[in-house]
Amino acid sequence: MAKGLIRYWAAARAAAGTTEEPFDATTLAEALAAAAAGRGAEFGRVLARSSYLVDGAPVGTRDPASVTLPDGGTVEVLPPFAGG
Repeated sequence: MAKGLIRYWAAARAAAGTTEEPFDATTLAEALAAAAAGRGAEFGRVLARSSYLVDGAPVGTRDPASVTLPDGGTVEVLPPFAGG
């Protein structure tokens, strides 16, 4: 298991109720499932619409279950936003 940090931005921050929290997971899917546990449906909707960076690298369209997290890594949760 890797340990690291999840950072939430904009609507993800509002839905999570925090700016960041630790993770203890092997994959991005595991980290997101643990983060969603006990939070409301709005948080799940925000996660479903969000983009992710792992240590600055975009996850893109990869399945979160296939994205291995590095120990000491950072996951950025970036919800859609308007503007330029």
